[in-house]
Amino acid sequence: MQIEIRKVTSAEKDAWLQMRKGVWPEATDDYLLYDMDEILASEIDAVFMAFVDGKAAGMIETSTREYAEGCESSPVGYIEAWFVEGEFRKTGVAGELVQAAENWAREKGCIEMGSDTWLENESSIRAHEKLGYKEVDRLVHFVKQL
Repeated sequence: MQIEIRKVTSAEKDAWLQMRKGVWPEATDDYLLYDMDEILASEIDAVFMAFVDGKAAGMIETSTREYAEGCESSPVGYIEAWFVEGEFRKTGVAGELVQAAENWAREKGCIEMGSDTWLENESSIRAHEKLGYKEVDRLVHFVKQL
């Protein structure tokens, strides 16, 4: 199995959108589409896609932020979204995507990489830990209607 990682261009926008739906299945297409062109044009954002034998297998959206929880440096690289198609999980695709994001962040001068996931997303938590990420905080959000 040959894994190819490359920076997403507008030509892969449809495949990228489908993977964004995997990250945020409850979101509408309009919501998921609204910032994609902006991300593609940005200097502080990048999206990488993994291809296995020419088939889109996964993607990672990364950025630089001024601050991330648990990080001591600035700017810091950040994994904004990460998705691997079911048939390609546990094949090394996730690790290759994260490596591409980390390399990109290093090129931007970052010495730390942050990320987050939902408390109940045990598979994401395990994937992060397997790739060397350490849990630094837990957060619960509250809302009150006024």
